[in-house]
Amino acid sequence: MPQSPLTHSVLLSITLLACALPASAQIDEPNINEKKTQITKIVQQISAQRIDSYVRKLVSFHTRHTMSETQSDTVGIGAARRWIKAELERCSAGQLDVQFDSYVEAGGRRISKPTEIVNVVATLKGKTDPGRYYVVSGHYDSRATDVMDATSFAPGANDDASGTAAVMEMACVMAQHRFDASIVFMAVAAEEQGLYGATHWAKQAREKNLNIAGMFTNDIIGSSRSEHGEIDNKSVRLFAEGIPAVKELPDATRNLIATGGESDSISRQLARHVKETGERYVPGFTVNIIHRRDRYLRGGDHIPFLEQGYAALRFTEPNEDFHHQHQNVRIENGVQLGDLPEFVDTDYTANVARVNAAALASLALAPAAPAQVQMNTSQLENDTSMRWNANTEADLAGYRIVWRDTTSSVWQGSVMVGNVLSYTVKGKSKDNYFFGVQAVDKDGNISVASYPMPEKK
Repeated sequence: MPQSPLTHSVLLSITLLACALPASAQIDEPNINEKKTQITKIVQQISAQRIDSYVRKLVSFHTRHTMSETQSDTVGIGAARRWIKAELERCSAGQLDVQFDSYVEAGGRRISKPTEIVNVVATLKGKTDPGRYYVVSGHYDSRATDVMDATSFAPGANDDASGTAAVMEMACVMAQHRFDASIVFMAVAAEEQGLYGATHWAKQAREKNLNIAGMFTNDIIGSSRSEHGEIDNKSVRLFAEGIPAVKELPDATRNLIATGGESDSISRQLARHVKETGERYVPGFTVNIIHRRDRYLRGGDHIPFLEQGYAALRFTEPNEDFHHQHQNVRIENGVQLGDLPEFVDTDYTANVARVNAAALASLALAPAAPAQVQMNTSQLENDTSMRWNANTEADLAGYRIVWRDTTSSVWQGSVMVGNVLSYTVKGKSKDNYFFGVQAVDKDGNISVASYPMPEKK
């Protein structure tokens, strides 16, 4: 079998040396299991009361339909977006760069006339790695039963004032803190008309070659009660795509399939990090990773980011109540229909926001995920050897190898390996486990795991 550019003998000597070093020689090991004071403080500062006030203010605009009134100061989508921008500027005391991102959509299946689509984008610039971005969004537009009805009362309290309010609360709290990477908080428009606002921003990001290391959308995160009256206020669904449904598979995706890594896409790796971090900082609250792009054949504002090749996830409540979604406000057969604020559980929404905030803070404080992680395949062995490119962060402490059974969706084991660029995990075969490599800084902040691809021959 042909040797790789880094021959097996050289690789073996490096990895044996790494394994032989005592832990103290490999790394002045940071405490990765200790809760970080900054993240704990952010989580504690998230306020259900403020989220409730944001939801009710958004409802007060009567309708936020994409083609609704734009000149009034009290009614329609124009008034809503101006209020969102002003509130983000006020609460952040200048720490956020708040801008309108707009373009004119000529028309389409759900746009009957040329319409200005306006996103509200607030950026918190990172200190040491400002070119690495994490994006979080909610959509501020709303709809009635008829998706083309731009005048009827369309409160959109849960869909999606809840997500917009959560993003605004995160922005206001996190603006008081500093992070290595940049965080973008977005209230996007025209989700109900066809994901127009998010699509425009994601395409621009790709054209600018922005390094978006992860994206979350929060859409319908306001209700803990199902249409049958069951209450689940202790969990949230996190939708994470595996293999993208595209006609032409890129080489990286082909390698995922060839090595059985269908559940190790960049979005699934991001979801594991969110679950681990969110459940650590919000005790008693469960993040259920759903192995789907979105709900069955439905969509949200993370999808345009997936289509541009970014890791993207969707947060949604455990059980949607369709009496209070995409409905004209009315009483029918004694049942109140419509997406009204009295059906929003803002204590629950605040917990979803806390999970988001903990994950965003952890990601933005941590190093970037290791690049060019490769699995040595030069010979048959029951050990697993990997190598990767060096991270560039000044505060890098080293690397961590993680693994799990092939039937598990979350990491089950780990070892700190020090500031080395290769390592052999003894007695654990790549036949039987999935592996990942994470970067760790001196404060114990951990990156998302990178999946090892077969070493190029």
